[in-house]
Formats: sequence, C-alpha cells, structure tokens
Amino acid sequence: MWCTSCALAVEGVLAHRQGIERISVHYPSATLWVRGSAKSISLEALAPKVKRLGYRLTELEAHADAHARLEQESRYLSLRLLVGSVFGMWTMLASILIYAGALPNPTIEWVVAWVSGAFSIPVITFAGWPFYRAGLRTLRAKRPGMDVLVALGVWSAVGVSVGLLWRGSAEVYFDTAVMLIVLLLGGRLVETLCRHRGLKALDVLPQPSDEAMVWEDTQWRFKSLTDVQPGARAMLSPGELISLDGVLEEAAWVDTASLTGESTPRHFPKGEPVYAGCRLLGSADVVIRVTHALGQRRLDRLRDQMRHYQTQKGELQKLADRFAAWLSPVALILGVATLPVGLVMGLGIEDAIVRALSVLVVACPCAVGLAVPLASLAGSGQLLNQGIALRDPAALETLARVKAIALDKTGTLTQGEPLLVNWASREGITEQALKATLYQVAANSQHPLSKTLKRWARSDQSPAMPEVSAPLCVVQDVPGQGVHLRLSEYGDIWLGSQRFLNSQGIEPPANRTDTSFQAASEVMLADAQGWLGSFYLEDTPYEDAAPSIQLLQADYWVVMLSGDRPSAVEAAAERIGLAPDACFAERSPEAKARLVQGLPSPTMFVGDGVNDTLSLAAADIGVAPFNASDAAQEGAAAHLLKPGIASLVEGLAIARATRRVMLQNLTLSAVYNTLALGLVIIMAIPPLVAVLAMVASSLSVTLNAARLAWRD
Repeated sequence: MWCTSCALAVEGVLAHRQGIERISVHYPSATLWVRGSAKSISLEALAPKVKRLGYRLTELEAHADAHARLEQESRYLSLRLLVGSVFGMWTMLASILIYAGALPNPTIEWVVAWVSGAFSIPVITFAGWPFYRAGLRTLRAKRPGMDVLVALGVWSAVGVSVGLLWRGSAEVYFDTAVMLIVLLLGGRLVETLCRHRGLKALDVLPQPSDEAMVWEDTQWRFKSLTDVQPGARAMLSPGELISLDGVLEEAAWVDTASLTGESTPRHFPKGEPVYAGCRLLGSADVVIRVTHALGQRRLDRLRDQMRHYQTQKGELQKLADRFAAWLSPVALILGVATLPVGLVMGLGIEDAIVRALSVLVVACPCAVGLAVPLASLAGSGQLLNQGIALRDPAALETLARVKAIALDKTGTLTQGEPLLVNWASREGITEQALKATLYQVAANSQHPLSKTLKRWARSDQSPAMPEVSAPLCVVQDVPGQGVHLRLSEYGDIWLGSQRFLNSQGIEPPANRTDTSFQAASEVMLADAQGWLGSFYLEDTPYEDAAPSIQLLQADYWVVMLSGDRPSAVEAAAERIGLAPDACFAERSPEAKARLVQGLPSPTMFVGDGVNDTLSLAAADIGVAPFNASDAAQEGAAAHLLKPGIASLVEGLAIARATRRVMLQNLTLSAVYNTLALGLVIIMAIPPLVAVLAMVASSLSVTLNAARLAWRD
C-alpha cells in the first residue's frame, strides 16, 4: 500500500461483504484485521476482491519477509526522490529566474520556460508515478483520497503550462507540479523508515538460535527448532539463552528477567518449567524436556499479542481516517467544479482553467502538511536536549495527552542490580577481617549475590585482598540456600540464607540489625564459632526517583508494575513515595499489559526489559529508560538518554507545549485554506499568487513552530 488512502480503499471494498462483522486495514504494518464467519474471512474469499484493486493479499508474512518488503519500498522511494530532487532543482531554478524577472527579454523567458518543462518530465512521470497509481486504485474503490487530488493538481499544472507555452506565454506552473511531488515523496520516505524501525520491536523477541542440541538415536545432535517436538530432550549450555519451553530434568540457576522482571536470578529445582528467552546460569550443562514446539512457546504468544496490539487503530488514527474520508473528495469536487462554474459566469476558457488550477493549488495540503511536522521537529529537539529521544514522530502528540503513567520497577525506578545497603558482624570482628573472610568464600560461590559481596569485600576502603585460597573441599552445597566450605586458612565457613545456617545448627542473634532492612535479601556468614556477619542487599532506587514521582503524581495517575516479589516492591514504593494501592507485584508480562490497558487513556509505560515489550506495545506510548534492553528500545516510541526518570517531568511539559503549537498551526492552516478557497472562487487569483499564498501560510506555521526552539 502506498498511503492511508490505500488502506481506506481496501477497507471500503471489503467492509460491506456479507458475513464480515468488523474490518481494519492497518497501513503501517500492512495488515488486514477482520472478524466474521469463517467462509467470509478466508484468504480465498478476500484475496480476489483485493486483487481487483491492484493489491496482493497473503498470509501473515514472516519478520524477514517484512524487513525485505520495507527495505525494497525504501529503495523504491529513495530512487524516485533522487530523480525528483535532481531534475526538480533545475525546474525550480528556471521558474525562479522567470518569476524574478532576471531574464533580459520575453523570448529568452519563453525558452527558459520550455527548459523548465523539459526538466520536469522525469519528475512528473517517473517520480510521480506512485501517486497516480494510488489515485487510480482509490478511484476504482470509490474512495478517492489525497493522491487523486495530488495527481489532478500535478497534471492540471502541466496541462495549463503546456497550453500557455503553446500560445507563447512564459508564465508556467511546472514548479508547482514538481514541488508537490518532491515534498510528498520525502514525507513518504520518512514514513516508510519509521514503519521499518517500528517492525524491529517484533524482531527482538525470537529465539537467539534456530537450532537446539537434542538427544536422538543414542547421541546428542543439533536439530532445527522447527523439527523439535514436545517430549524431546534438549541440552542447554551455561550462558545460553533458552530457545524452547520445557521442564528441567535437573536443578539449575536461571536468569528470568526477560520474562518475569525479577531483579535477581533464582534457583529452579528439578521439574520446574522454564521458558524460551530466559538465560541459563552456572557452569554445567542442563537438560530439559521440551513442552512446547516452535510457534507455541510463551515467547511466540507474547509476539502474537504484540502484533495484535500494534495492528489496532488508536483514536487519533480513527479520527484521521474519518477526516481523510471526506476532505479529499470535497476538495476534489470543489476544484473540478470551478471550471464549469467559471464558464457559466462568463469567464473565457483560459481564465476558467487558470482559476480551476488556482483552486487545486490552494486546496493542496501544503500548510496542513507542515503544521504538525515542523512543531514536532522543534519539540523533538527540545526533548533531545532534556535527554529524551523520540523514535516515532507521532509519539510526541500522544505524549502531550498522557493521563496515566505505569512504571516498571527494576531498571526503571531502581538501578537494576543488588547493592549492599547494610551489614552487621559479630562483636570483636573488625571490618577488615570480615571482608577478608567474605572475599574468600564469595570467590568460591556461584550464587549471583556473591558477585556483589565479592565487589564490596574488595572495595577501595579495605586493604588489598590476598589471593583466593583453593578450598580443601566443598562439604555441602544446597542450590538456592547456601554453601559449606572448608578452607585451608579459615577452616569451616558457611555462607547462605538464615534457613541454611539454621539447618547447619547455627543460630544467628535476633538483634543482629534493625528491622528497616527486612525487605532486603539477607546473606549470612558463619565460621566454627557461629554467626560471623549478615549482609543486606537491595535494588536501590535512583536518586531522582522520589522527587520525580512526587511531581508526576500532581498531574498524572502513576502506578508501578513489577514482576518482583511483594516485599521488594513495597520497599521500593515506600522509598519513592508511591501508595501501596498504586503498586502491583509478581505480575506476568500479560498481566502487566492488561493493567496498562485498564488505566485512563492515553497511557504511558516505562520499562527496560524484554518482559516489558508487551506492555510497551499495549500502552499508547512506550518509553525505554537508560540502559534498557534491545527489546525495550526497539519496542518503545521514546528512549531516555539519562539514568532515572527526571527527564520525563520536563519532557512531558515540552510535549504539552508542542501540542499547543500544533493546534495553533492547524488553526492557522485551516484559516488559510478557508480564506484562500473563498477568495479564489469569487475572484480571479493567478496560480502564482496561489503559490505565494501557500508560501506565506507555510512561513506562518514555520515561525510559530520556531518558538519552541527558542523555549528556555
């Protein structure tokens, strides 16, 4: 499809077929969404109807095919834009020389006018061909769109210019035709690039590998994921992204942040289900029993739901469709009717044709087309200065109308990795001695929290640590609870949870620390004499989280959604100033997306992980925070370039100011169109004056948009 008019044409042809209840053609993703009886909505029933318009309807394309299609469209547009720009430049130069009176005599002006027309031929034929084709298709569907108006304006300008040249006049309008084609081609190219970039939101979800090591014929061998069926045994390597859903045949450490949002990896016992997209930790291979084949995995279901969200039309799109449905036909009828009305009023054939051309030139939506993009460009520049990069030009308007803000916890409001927030030790134990012992044990532990403990033990405040001693033996290792080591220098050492130490007969003192760190993860250290120390690790909020939340709550409905445990969510909420009823813990990606949809619209979601991509798609606008995952960055319409969310506060204010300018520009352009069309109908206005009026209108919206760039 070439534009939204194409989508409306396809909708119009199919909407009234018997058995179809609801239909929506989504232009950005080139997707048809239809509901009705099975026979009526089958591909065999719909494809022939679409083919008669000149389009091709197929099964839902694969991501690779969609990329190839949009890349081909980009090259197609770039070539036509290049031809239009190169040849149109000389057409415009010749016209400027004529308009400015810079040529010595009328004969040379007439020759230069012919040269102007000659240079416009590649533009109006090759570069403008997509507009004519789309116009014919929408006419065939009885849904004439802006392409019909553009095509009629271009060829009317060419026809009038050729007629004037034939009569010896140099007052030609080839530049009008060239300007319309080149400007609209540039807009189409930007639109296509945005569509291509938006498609990548779905492209980051597939499995990292298309093969899996499967047990077959008494040996392990690599097989394509498409050939792996439920019940097969697959081997996973440490650090590998799991590619198939399955059940563990042995215990393992798994980083589930991609699907659950948990801030720390956790231990999965034997028989626990794991999902594609999670990462296997540890140092040994693990075997799973596959439960879902490719296409049926949880990851696939998430991707399907994301695609469903993206193909639904929002209120702004519906409003734009309704506006386009009557605007183009009205302008077209008005322009065509001007010629016979002029003849009836006693105008000569030449005057009537020129007046009709003036109407078409005035009716072309140049000012309307510039009103929003220029303001958006200026507002986007201001947002960039505040540390917010927009990936979709349309996102700015939605950002200005946001009513509810949903925020992920881990990596968005908090820093995404555990930090030591407090520690306590046995009486008589110095910090240096505690760190030395802790370092030796943490270096010999594979628990994810051990990295933080080891880093703290080697902090700059402590003397240089000795080399790690090799343990004489690992007396006991209980995954997820703790480890009992026997070191040559320190003897028996235990490191783990309180439950683990209790099972070893070690009772820590009840008053080892205050109760303000109950929500933190506690790791205990003990030796042969008993409890040695406790360490409290917590995912701490960014410094700007609390003041930013306070400012946002004054104007918006703010909630926090997380897949983390309730105690961690409650602790974070208390620190940043969110009420308990505004926080939701242990929420799956699907549940978070449903909650986002239930908030007052328009909604904004801020999240950093793969598990947040569904919510980013479900929200009216998605925002990826600093250091977000590739999935979140590709699925979001905006990206924060600074840690924390402080830039959101000023960014929302800039968006609101930008929307006000957009509305002002639209009002200015509407007033221009109303006055210009009225004047050109009741009195003779040369096409040149119509062009100048278009320039004046464009200048007014440009200067108004420039105020945003000067905003302090």
